[in-house]
Amino acid sequence: MHYNINWIITSDSNFRLGGDTMIKNLSGEYETVEYDEKKYVMLYDNTDNESYPVHWHNAVELIMPLKNEYIVNVGGVDYHIPENDILVIPPCELHSMPAVKGRRLIFQCDNAILGGVSALEAAMRAVSSPLIINSAYDTELHILAQRTILDIVPLYSSRAELSDVKIYLRLIELFTAMREHQLERQKGMMDCADDKLDEYSEKFGTVLKYIDNNYMYDITLEQLADIAGYSKYHFSRIFKQYNSMSYLQYINARRTKAAETLLLDPDIPITEVAMRSGFKSLTTFNRVFKDIKHCTPSDFKKFYETRQ
Repeated sequence: MHYNINWIITSDSNFRLGGDTMIKNLSGEYETVEYDEKKYVMLYDNTDNESYPVHWHNAVELIMPLKNEYIVNVGGVDYHIPENDILVIPPCELHSMPAVKGRRLIFQCDNAILGGVSALEAAMRAVSSPLIINSAYDTELHILAQRTILDIVPLYSSRAELSDVKIYLRLIELFTAMREHQLERQKGMMDCADDKLDEYSEKFGTVLKYIDNNYMYDITLEQLADIAGYSKYHFSRIFKQYNSMSYLQYINARRTKAAETLLLDPDIPITEVAMRSGFKSLTTFNRVFKDIKHCTPSDFKKFYETRQ
């Protein structure tokens, strides 16, 4: 199925988008996203033939070219996005765009809205790394992603009371479907019977929830293996195979996510942020945070303070 996105947009006389200037406030590499009328979302109908420097922000970003291929560099990797395919960029990822002729929809939503709801943490794992959604990746997911953008377009310009709620409901549906697809792909990579896959899904779901709720405390391999009911050696091997990262990498990623929120509070010192996020030392915190976010906690905090 192919949507005539250009026709839908140009045929809507009430359609309004954000201004052409995408990056309005840039301090160092940190971009302050100015959400339109406190919607906590921003949608650009971008036709600028100009480059955008390396930057990052706290928003989840979806980019869909309408005319001509678009190129986005995320974390040093070039992503070539054909017309009507969608690139999903996680929050806090360094990215840049070279000057490219054409037209694209660029959508940004405040990660604090979705990422701050504990019940949605499982779905938000879908946006942990950049992803191009196209028919080759998954046809049904590609159609859903296109439909999500199309549904958001009129909702964005609507003044109806529930328009913002409906935008986030569609995003939740998309991110949930993305996560379901990721889990299915992970299962497909594991050479075992279906009943064993169901067992892993249940057990690791319990383990991930435990980590999400206890990241601020000391968590050992023995504890997690005991929760799953495996030996620590079997647990460590299967966890990495099932989740595409080691248990320690997952813990550090969860702690870093918590630290991001704490760093936004100007009254909390960085040392306290490290301790409250579960890091045993400031040195470890600085190293892990920079490995994941490509900047130091101090830089992250300074970038945010420029918004005040």
